[in-house]
Amino acid sequence: MRTEPPYRMDDPEEVRRLVRRHPWATLVSATEAGLVASHYPVLLDEAADGLALFSHVGRPDEERHELGRHEVLVVVQGPQHYVSPSWYPPEQVVPTWNHVTVHLWGTPRLLGPEENWAALAALTDHLEAGRPGARRLAEDEAGTRALARGTVGFHLRVDRFEGRAKLSQDKAPEVVRSVVEHLDGLDPALAAEMRRHHGGR
Repeated sequence: MRTEPPYRMDDPEEVRRLVRRHPWATLVSATEAGLVASHYPVLLDEAADGLALFSHVGRPDEERHELGRHEVLVVVQGPQHYVSPSWYPPEQVVPTWNHVTVHLWGTPRLLGPEENWAALAALTDHLEAGRPGARRLAEDEAGTRALARGTVGFHLRVDRFEGRAKLSQDKAPEVVRSVVEHLDGLDPALAAEMRRHHGGR
């Protein structure tokens, strides 16, 4: 991923914020059989020193990814949308794509059954927070523990990351305003990210 200024995201707190808000991730492994990719939710380990994640895969994905045997890449994608040059002044005709994305590398540590169920319960609590009628795995502990046996959980301490927040930083303030106004009706989350980055304009 290109991480040239002014788009580079170096602040670990910004990465944490992205993972909390956008937990659906892509897990990529370079295995003996070739590249393998899967898609699962991740949960930020709030108690860790540094960046760390909990996640899980459904069996037999742990074998396909050779989890625990080598480094993996986790891709977390935040808000993203096409930016049309029709939102620019007449002389600017090149479109682009605004997005917030982070790549995280580390070697997974596989979780035992107790840790895995606890991580799944914490992930469910995180995703259910604030929902009307929110549910918890503990409501049916025996049943959810049985289902958890079909998954393999892991903890990933992030060794390094690359983040990119491409939010029209190369455009004049009036062009940024135009892009934000158009995105308000198409992708409010991305419009909000742009306002936050550009100081509310």
